[in-house]
Amino acid sequence: MPDTLTQQEINSKTDPSVSKQADDETPKVQQIQEFFKAADEKKIGLLNTYRNGVGPVGRSMAVAKRVGPDFLFLANGHSKKFSDLEQNKECQVTFQDSKNMDWISVSGTAITTSNSDPRIKDLWSSGTKAWFGDLGDGKHDGSASDPRMTLIEVKAKYISYWLHTVGALGFMKEVGVAAVTGKVANTGVLRELNEQDIETARQLEKS
Repeated sequence: MPDTLTQQEINSKTDPSVSKQADDETPKVQQIQEFFKAADEKKIGLLNTYRNGVGPVGRSMAVAKRVGPDFLFLANGHSKKFSDLEQNKECQVTFQDSKNMDWISVSGTAITTSNSDPRIKDLWSSGTKAWFGDLGDGKHDGSASDPRMTLIEVKAKYISYWLHTVGALGFMKEVGVAAVTGKVANTGVLRELNEQDIETARQLEKS
């Protein structure tokens, strides 16, 4: 049910929709494991870079692999995202599920590697070729050995994510009742993983 707005939240300038859904009770290991599960269910996300003179720039990207809290992408080395990352390594990966409103935000640092990275051959699939094209020169053919085929590894530094705790009907009821009563809708749990938590996540993935 919706929660009551308090005077203390007003006085402390607290966003009640955040504070009331913030999850400080679930053990961090469980939060990490549920983050892994949520991330693996979302194959397409937005990779956001920072472009000088413009600001944040995002594009849809398929995740090639999740490694603990970190994400690997295959990309065309000729794309502008690489010139963005040359200027600023900080980036963000976001996901959202339109069916249940679950979302994930991963802030981190991008590491880019050339086609010599052996992981590219492991991550490449025939579907990747569709986004590169084949020049017919036996070199720029969209294969794993195409010199344009480049790896982006996003090393997480901060993660926040939200998971729904009510179904679609419950969501509408919660929002409707809150709007009528002046209370605050509470439809899920909001979690944050800091750098220490993220290092724990890396160790969990190895174990």
